[in-house]
Amino acid sequence: MTHLRLLLFTLLLLGTNLGLAQKQLILLNRETVILRLNPGDEFIISLKGDKRKLNSYINNLFDTAVMVHKTLIPLHKIDKIYFKHSSFANRFGRWLVVGGVAYFLIDQFNTVVVQGDKASLDEDVTTVSAGMVAVGLPMMLIKKRYQRVGRKYRLMVVEEGSPFYVAPMHVLETEP
Repeated sequence: MTHLRLLLFTLLLLGTNLGLAQKQLILLNRETVILRLNPGDEFIISLKGDKRKLNSYINNLFDTAVMVHKTLIPLHKIDKIYFKHSSFANRFGRWLVVGGVAYFLIDQFNTVVVQGDKASLDEDVTTVSAGMVAVGLPMMLIKKRYQRVGRKYRLMVVEEGSPFYVAPMHVLETEP
């Protein structure tokens, strides 16, 4: 009886390790991974020749297709993938906004605390900081909401042996 329990426990342990090696769906720009999706993740796409968005979750991944909920979709039929991603312009815009506000506040701190004068607006400082904020705010807020698949951008299903594969976080936490 104890041998049977030990055998069942060993098989259960081996089965859980095999279950952790899941496939991932990645969006590549040449050799850079732009988006990584695992089974269970939200998946918003539009298909070629269809203007509607399909909002679902990834149920399973195959070599050339994705199963969303109960529908099997070939990878070559996917036209756009919807997700928010930031670019260099978004990060640069954020730095412009922070820099413009910081420049104004540092000038006010210098005027009031260091020099002991009343708070006043220096025309040059106000012009520069307002310009930095005015240019940086649209750059920071305008984000691309989707990526069209094709040419440079392509979808690929990868497994654990692939150089593009990265283990999900919950798997990394359980391993010693």
